[in-house]
Order: sequence, then structure tokens, then C-alpha cells
Amino acid sequence: MTDREPDHARALDALEWAACRAEGNAPGQLDVVATMADYLAAADLARPDLRKRLDRVMMAEDAESGLDALLECGALEALLPPVAGLVGFGDGEWRHKDVWKHTKQVVGQATPKLEVRWAALLHDIGKVKTRSISADGQVHFFGHAEVGARMFDKLQKRMALFTPDSALEREIRFLVLHHLRASHYSPSWTDSAVRRFAREMGGYLEDLFCLSRADITTKRAERKRKGTKQIDDLMVRVSALAAEDAERPILPTGLGNALMESFQIPPSKRLGDIKRNVENAVKAGLVLPYLECEDYVAFLREHPALLS
Repeated sequence: MTDREPDHARALDALEWAACRAEGNAPGQLDVVATMADYLAAADLARPDLRKRLDRVMMAEDAESGLDALLECGALEALLPPVAGLVGFGDGEWRHKDVWKHTKQVVGQATPKLEVRWAALLHDIGKVKTRSISADGQVHFFGHAEVGARMFDKLQKRMALFTPDSALEREIRFLVLHHLRASHYSPSWTDSAVRRFAREMGGYLEDLFCLSRADITTKRAERKRKGTKQIDDLMVRVSALAAEDAERPILPTGLGNALMESFQIPPSKRLGDIKRNVENAVKAGLVLPYLECEDYVAFLREHPALLS
């Protein structure tokens, strides 16, 4: 037996205990005398073994107890230091909520989907580095989503937790970076703004809405109602516009005639190719859909390569 094998076994024991705590079938105390922090830091853990147990904590019905167990056994500090940094951050200090308690609640409220639960755990890690106090005593966390995404990159580089699953890694980072987007919604948003939001969120839109809902942890009933309604209203508008757009061509009628007149192009295969180029540019987000013919003519003048 090598010197590292006991460390490995003890570390996995600690993670297994935390996972069982989250699943409701573990003893209240870890059956090891020494703290696990040193073992977790020293053990050369195989990432699948580590992730399997962490994922069980994240996906359990009582994920909050599992997260507390990770904190108690030293795993949070050893494996997820940016999350450990949230412990005790707030709780009335500088008049802002305890971010660790908030984070645990968000994880517990989140849809039991791995991407959403991990994003819930990491969504506010940037707050520790961005807290500022204005002259009137108000607390701000300007840019904490962007800082949090960069902290996630550093964590991933150090721990490689999600290296076997690049799609999961991309989505967690995306959700951390954009977790505030839905909460910025206002009824004053134009249809174009709503369409742009939905397009930019892409395939992560549904999970972003799930995270945004879970992120509402206020105990004030009216504030919670308003926050939930804000997200619901945005979801309704996104769905309604998507249904409308499904029945509406993204390019205006008469674009072909406008192209022929503006660029002296006769009816031809080339004309059809140019219209397809414009349509592909719309789908790629290079230009908005549903504009007037002259807008697409102007776009083509700025992108002459699409005329060839």
C-alpha cells in the first residue's frame, strides 16, 4: 500500500458521507477522527470518483444538508475554494444577506438538473471580489457575474472537474455569466429586445429561466411575487414571439426586387444565393430579422463578400 492510498480512501469516505447526508441516509458525524481537509487536498483523486459524489450532493433532494456536510468535512475548502469563500459573507454585515445561506437555498430550489444545480452553486462566487459600499451605505456587487465566470475558469483549470464533459462545463459557465439577464427584464423591452435576448441565450434559455426562478430567495411575499411575475412575463413574451416568428418569414417580401434594383442583378441563381446569404446572416445573429428591404440592402453594402 502506498502512502497516498489511505489519503485517497479517507477522502472518498468524506465525500461519500456528504453525498449520503444529502440523500438522507448518513450518520450525523463523519466516522473518522481527523478532519478530512488534509486528506482531500493531498489525495490524488480520480476526477470521475470525485465528480460522481459531488454530483450526488448537487442532485439530492436535501442538497443543502449535503453542502453543509462538504463544509464540515473540509471538502468545500479543499475542492471548491471560491464557494467556501461565501461562508459567512454577509448575514447582516454591511446590510446584505448571507451569500452562503442564499446559495444553498438557490441550489435546493433549483430544478434537479445537473447544469442548473452546479450553476446555482457557483452563480454568486464573484460577489466576494466585487462588493463595494456607496457613499449612502448601499452595498453593490457590480460585475460579479463576469468576475464569477472568470473565477469558474480558474477553478476548472486547477481542478478539471468538468473536463470529461465539455458541454456541461460550457453551460455552467454560460449560466454563471448570464444569471442576471432575466431579472433585468422590463415590460418596456421592445419585441426586438426580447428576440435578441432569446437568441443570445440560445439553447440555454430554459435552464436560465430555471436558475432565475431559483435565485429568488426573498422572504418578502410581495417581492417574491414580483420577481416570479417578471420571469413569467418574459417567458410568455419569448414564447409568443417564437410562435409568431414561426409563421412569419424572417426576410421581407420584395427583397429580391430590392436587390436586383440596388445591385443591378438580373433574376438568376446568384440572386437566390445572395438571399440565402442574408438569411444565414440573420440566423448567425449578424443582422436582425424582420427588417425592411432597405436595411438588408445597407447590410449587404457593408458586407460585400455576401454578394459574391
